[in-house]
Amino acid sequence: MSQELEIEFKNLLTKEEYVRLRTSFHFPSQEIITQENHYFDTPLFHLKEKGAALRIREKNGTYQLTLKQPVEEGILETHQAIHSIAANDMMMGGELVSGEVCDLLLLMNIPTHKIVHFGSLNTKRVEVPYENGLLVMDHSHYFTEEDFELEYEVTNRTEGEQSFIKLLSSYKIPLRETDSKIERFYKEKIRQTQM
Repeated sequence: MSQELEIEFKNLLTKEEYVRLRTSFHFPSQEIITQENHYFDTPLFHLKEKGAALRIREKNGTYQLTLKQPVEEGILETHQAIHSIAANDMMMGGELVSGEVCDLLLLMNIPTHKIVHFGSLNTKRVEVPYENGLLVMDHSHYFTEEDFELEYEVTNRTEGEQSFIKLLSSYKIPLRETDSKIERFYKEKIRQTQM
């Protein structure tokens, strides 16, 4: 198990803004990282109600179970490496794999036996160091949706926010209220079930 505090700023981009930034920062095409996030919750959204999220990230043939929990300074991420068999079992309706993440969910009074797979979001990601953080550009697909996002991961919230706003301003990109990937995923899932 590993834990980390995630402090990041994010902004949705138009396709044109995304292309302009990728070109400006010279992100090489061969450095695209492909990852797939598989999202889980109970049918009654117990995790979502607590502002938490549960996912399996599949990247480069590895699988990592991650619980995200809100804390005062950002998001506390608890990671647990899992085997592909366990990951696929969970995605096919099997039980949550035991371990540190399951233990934390039980402490949160989440009925772990009711956790189900809601679907997946595929992302093509490029990253580059920028000032005192990491600049990340994502092109994501989920259900029938496609979006483009700029993230800035930092260790200092105040400095990071200033750098991020300055960057957006210098490229004449408006600051947009941007939900997390899982929030955008769930909004689309709920929208589709109401159709």
